[in-house]
Amino acid sequence: MSLNDSTREQIESILQNNHVVLFMKGTPQAPMCGFSSKTVGLLDSILSDYASVDVLQDQEIREGIKVFSNWPTIPQLYIDGELVGGCDIVSAMFNSCELHEMLGIEAPDRTPPEVTVTDAAAEKIREAMTGHDGVGLHFAIDAGWQSQFNVAPAEGHEIKVEVNGIVFLFDLASAQRANGAVIDWVETVQGEGLTINLPQAPSPVKQMSVDELKQALDDNSVILIDVRGKEERALASLAAAKPMEGDLMQEIEAMPKDTALAFICHVGNRSQVAAEHFRKQGFSNVSNVAGGIDAWAKQIDPAVPTYSGHN
Repeated sequence: MSLNDSTREQIESILQNNHVVLFMKGTPQAPMCGFSSKTVGLLDSILSDYASVDVLQDQEIREGIKVFSNWPTIPQLYIDGELVGGCDIVSAMFNSCELHEMLGIEAPDRTPPEVTVTDAAAEKIREAMTGHDGVGLHFAIDAGWQSQFNVAPAEGHEIKVEVNGIVFLFDLASAQRANGAVIDWVETVQGEGLTINLPQAPSPVKQMSVDELKQALDDNSVILIDVRGKEERALASLAAAKPMEGDLMQEIEAMPKDTALAFICHVGNRSQVAAEHFRKQGFSNVSNVAGGIDAWAKQIDPAVPTYSGHN
């Protein structure tokens, strides 16, 4: 594919006007692929603000940025107009602190996390590691606080922790999230396996019924945020809901982390993604309106129109 002048000029304008730009699938609030989500998680942990471009909204940009950068995949991170790379490169630079240096950010704390491993869990892990000589046990915790183990060679930048005879390798972000983790082996009627308790993980997103939403709005005890676009909001909307736009995003991020937030969309899927984003940012009182505005129209206020075709 060739890059037409109009698309090139558009990309160049974006890069010239922003210090840091992430071309991604989706938005930082609602990433639409795992690689974009991982990259956003890393950037969000060190930057309060950066520009993003949702390539799914513009086919010319989606294909054009690949030609412009001579880089075949999305996401792509640019700093001062220069391509840094995709998810793997950004992750490696983050963990080596090279990304912090490039951005002029103070190097992060590399203090090893405190982790507890019960005797039962240690025994099972040692059994699983039998025959895996020359490789390490990587313990990763992603931005969504999902944890996993992976057996692979060490890359050299990891933070090493030895507990109960087990050596764990953490990337930088995982080490910060893992502090206080307790790893145990449990047997239940459903089966047996490892359990991992992460005390630093934010509270899960609550599922708020439309009845509960009405009560909260009547009490003025929640900020309701509509994640839908203008066209959908024109079809059906709530006067109390604030549209999720750039200025509001910055306003919310500056609020106390215990602020009560509720997110709504058509039926509750997109709002769940948005709610998860703010949960990952450390907000502890986040709700998703189950059933969305469709449920509100059917159960609370029939004057609000219903419509189809969106999740």
